[in-house]
Amino acid sequence: MFERLQVVEDRYDHLNELLSDPDVVSDITKLRDYSKEQSNLQDTVETYREYKNGRLHYDNAKEMLNDPLDDDMKELVKMEMSELEEQIETLEVRLKLLLVPKDPNDNKNVIMEIRGAAGGDEAALFAGSLFRMYSRYAETNNWKVEVMDSSPTELGGFKEIIFLINGKGAYSKLKFENGAHRVQRVPETESGGRTHTSTATVACLPEAEEVEIIIHEKDIRTDTFCSSGPGGQSVNTTMSAVRLFHLPTGITVSCQDEKSQIKNKEKAMKVLRARISDKITREAQAKYDEKRKSAVGTGDRSERIRTYNFPQNRVTDHRIGLTIQKLDQIIEGKMDEVIDALILEEQAYRLESLDRND
Repeated sequence: MFERLQVVEDRYDHLNELLSDPDVVSDITKLRDYSKEQSNLQDTVETYREYKNGRLHYDNAKEMLNDPLDDDMKELVKMEMSELEEQIETLEVRLKLLLVPKDPNDNKNVIMEIRGAAGGDEAALFAGSLFRMYSRYAETNNWKVEVMDSSPTELGGFKEIIFLINGKGAYSKLKFENGAHRVQRVPETESGGRTHTSTATVACLPEAEEVEIIIHEKDIRTDTFCSSGPGGQSVNTTMSAVRLFHLPTGITVSCQDEKSQIKNKEKAMKVLRARISDKITREAQAKYDEKRKSAVGTGDRSERIRTYNFPQNRVTDHRIGLTIQKLDQIIEGKMDEVIDALILEEQAYRLESLDRND
């Protein structure tokens, strides 16, 4: 591990030299690429240097114990060594994680798609609750939410809603939300006060850049139509809504939230790129052996991942066996406890995989 860390540190130092080279400074592409690479290595290098510094202080303190010291001084040295030992162990774990290849999508924006599934009107209302939950969680992280397309119901829910969450690290925290979410609560539409079970599905896709997914105009069929609101009532008499059909994959995307046809097409293209990228990724993932799959699930949208039990104020994530009696807070966007637990589980899995490979 430490040989690899030294290679990383050497590369980081070399990048510092390159970024001072006039030939690189005058080349926008090289300057951007080297700066990005250096930024990606910075956390690892700083942690490694902190580790080496702690190790040096520990070794120096250990040598001091061989010198003639009074009892009080020896006790102080031993206390310092104990503290340094804890710091070194913590830094070693962090360095192992930093060496594990990162998900290249972690820093990307997120396109989320929520659809009401089993449960009729209550499923659509639950889809609306999930949208609000993710929107409020985005606010706490200073991320921006932009609705791409939606199919609202008369009761205030959504048959489907697609939205972009724009913010650094959004995908790294929300990528585990793929799957079927189940709710158990007394519906607003239920006069008898009986608890019903409904579901909504969530898809979380990293936003794909144009340079990553190139879509040719000849491969797209574009249809335009009038936007419509709840119940099919026309809310737009112009042909501003856009439907894109990608011929090679059969993927269809519609967008009608903007009054401008151009803006609707731009939004639809973002969703289309993300879905094509997701399709490519899933096809590649399907080739992996079952043992290589993530500890927190396959990301299959048919996989039931979480239950929200309102009568008992309980949220259960079935993938990691986590149960929290704080549904009232979580549904209001205070999701850190759940998301942090999922990230920790994934990190533990990655560490275990690294140890097996070593």
